[in-house]
Amino acid sequence: MARPLDGLKVLDLTRLLPGPFATLLLADLGATIIKVEEPKGGDYARHFPPQGGRMSGVFAALNRDKQGIALDLKRPEGRDALLRLAATADVLVESFRPGVLDRLGLGWSALHAANPRLIVCAITGFGQTGPLAERAGHDLDYLAIAGLAGLTGHAGQVVQPGLQAADIAGGALYGVVGILAALQQRATTGLGQRVDASMTDGVAGLGLLVHAKQHLDGKPTAPGEDDLAGGRLCYRTWPCADGRWLAVGALEPKFWGALCAAVGRPDLFPAGYAEGARRDAAEAEISALFAARSRDAWVADLADHDVCVEPVLGPEEARVHPHAVARGLFGTHHHPGEGATFLHQFPNPRLLPDHPPPAEVQPAPQLGEHTDAVLRAAGFSEAEVADLRAAGVLGKPPRSAASP
Repeated sequence: MARPLDGLKVLDLTRLLPGPFATLLLADLGATIIKVEEPKGGDYARHFPPQGGRMSGVFAALNRDKQGIALDLKRPEGRDALLRLAATADVLVESFRPGVLDRLGLGWSALHAANPRLIVCAITGFGQTGPLAERAGHDLDYLAIAGLAGLTGHAGQVVQPGLQAADIAGGALYGVVGILAALQQRATTGLGQRVDASMTDGVAGLGLLVHAKQHLDGKPTAPGEDDLAGGRLCYRTWPCADGRWLAVGALEPKFWGALCAAVGRPDLFPAGYAEGARRDAAEAEISALFAARSRDAWVADLADHDVCVEPVLGPEEARVHPHAVARGLFGTHHHPGEGATFLHQFPNPRLLPDHPPPAEVQPAPQLGEHTDAVLRAAGFSEAEVADLRAAGVLGKPPRSAASP
């Protein structure tokens, strides 16, 4: 079945999380992804625990349905090989600090000269410009400087977020949006362009509501005080009798009122929107209410009420939840090269009615697994590939091709 990006060729020079997640989305939409790794060690994510065989479960999940080649870009021969590959590609995605590709002779000028139609997406922490452009960082740093890391917590204590919002939403998703927009523009102009996807800029957009409110009221936002970060008792997680938690998202009065009625406590309606000392007093009362029963007992009793209440699930519970199963959100696949079974997930969006999740996936590549085939498909002769291999530019043959 044809997919929207069938025929699109993407060179993926990224590693770790943001770039590989971006190219995974493109792969699910039909693009051919060629993952380019340095020959000694490859993507750092290959080695994260836990591992199945010698491959990380994280790497396997992020890099399924991609071809993998090993290429030493610090060598002139490796640079020239990449430029030849770029001449046959539609998109190149990279996640180096600004200036790194220029120093390798693979900056925008060189890539654009090799292929004027090429779209180059750079996913970085702070963007291509600005005083922090070349600074190292990770997801937590980008959330912090975007003004969002300090929202989560309580009683003056900041609690570290449990997922990588800046990496995935700020970097990968905004990067894909930029690539798709550039492809649309190329259809008109015939020319590629640069996409500057900053994780800090992108995740700042997730905090638009917070920034807009704080701009007008001028009040500092303490941990747990924003309406959607625990400041409203009608929109909060609550511990239950069995030590598990319930997510109450009854923000609007119609939902909170219905919830109060469903639990037999219509008198608690004002408490959902209380502030200051009144909120502190009401918090203890609502906490005692939900602590009187188990999480699943509350879920069962409230299932038929339209009150925006769901169980707080652990990852192991979320994967087998009936809704996730019905949607086909998670699956597993066997990796013959590792002798292990890995988890995969099909991200959004889904294009209906004729683009369901694929029935099968291609396991993540071994380091350099498709090097020879990809180079030959790009016009390299057998002798050229052999010379690059002999010179050490392609690293060692992959395990599947190595002698016993």
